[in-house]
Amino acid sequence: MALTPNSTLFTSLLQDWNRNFNRRNMPWKGISDPYKIWLSEIILQQTRVEQGLKYFYLFTENYPCIADLANAKDEEVFKLWQGLGYYNRCRNMLATARNIHLNYQGCFPGTYDEILALKGIGEYTAAAIASFAFSLPYAVVDGNVVRVLSRVFGLQSNFFDSKGKREIQQLATSLLDKENPAIYNQAIMDLGATVCKPQNPLCLECPFTSICHAFLKNEIVQFPVKKVRRELKERHFHFLVFHTKKHLYLQKRTGDDIWKDLYAFYTIESTQLRKALLPSFIDKPSLRKPLLLKQVLSHQRIIGQFYQVEIELETAVSLNELNLIKIKKTDMNKFAFPKLIVSFFENNNYL
Repeated sequence: MALTPNSTLFTSLLQDWNRNFNRRNMPWKGISDPYKIWLSEIILQQTRVEQGLKYFYLFTENYPCIADLANAKDEEVFKLWQGLGYYNRCRNMLATARNIHLNYQGCFPGTYDEILALKGIGEYTAAAIASFAFSLPYAVVDGNVVRVLSRVFGLQSNFFDSKGKREIQQLATSLLDKENPAIYNQAIMDLGATVCKPQNPLCLECPFTSICHAFLKNEIVQFPVKKVRRELKERHFHFLVFHTKKHLYLQKRTGDDIWKDLYAFYTIESTQLRKALLPSFIDKPSLRKPLLLKQVLSHQRIIGQFYQVEIELETAVSLNELNLIKIKKTDMNKFAFPKLIVSFFENNNYL
């Protein structure tokens, strides 16, 4: 290592850069409102800041305080969340808002352990809320921080296994400015996001150029240790788009699977659409040529084929057996859909 793990030089250089060169502005930066900090952190999980900004404004405008979110209808919140994906975040967010509203008199708990115990909050998010909202001395370790520390200190620790994560967390904690944890944490994340970037880092603008292991050894691309990517599971969905001129028939997805609580069309999962899988009143040859769309999730690749099936009044009675919901096409904006279904609507000028 170019530096010792407890070096005050690292913290000093970071603080100087933050004071003189950090120009990164975000609406949640520098605030101490735990509700808005929590919202921003949940929204930004697995989401780029540029995309998350829009949703942060949507949620703070529609639900100005945690009581507003706690009292909101699930369907409304899911609809507002549409496009962000990873809907478990949204479900957990609602559960936590209602927990705080009912059990904490609407006030966000103010200790790290209490925050960590809330649904949907892990070590990173708990540290962020604790330091930014309550000035508690907890080091925030996200991908930006891992990248900065790995490059500067030449770390071979793998953040994606328990031993490596513990080593990096310990190093981050040893470097933390405990008198100003919020400023320090925001500074190191900003440096990683704007200077020590994953691709094409701006090394000559970095405060650590003279001491950075990766820069001095010309080994920037080797840090941090890369995550081993899991092979994507491929799934084939056949969507039967039952419709009339004015109505659509939807299916609410339930069970412990992707898109839970969202709406889609009648779905058959199979590599091939065999006649035996179709509802009894549908004849495969009568189906129009399907529209093929794809969506890649974190561990799955969804291949969707959409068959538009225009129905008559007498057929609608048979649809009751399929537990479908009949809606007006003009009411589609009241329902939350997966990205793949939204893409279908866009391709067919529904939206």
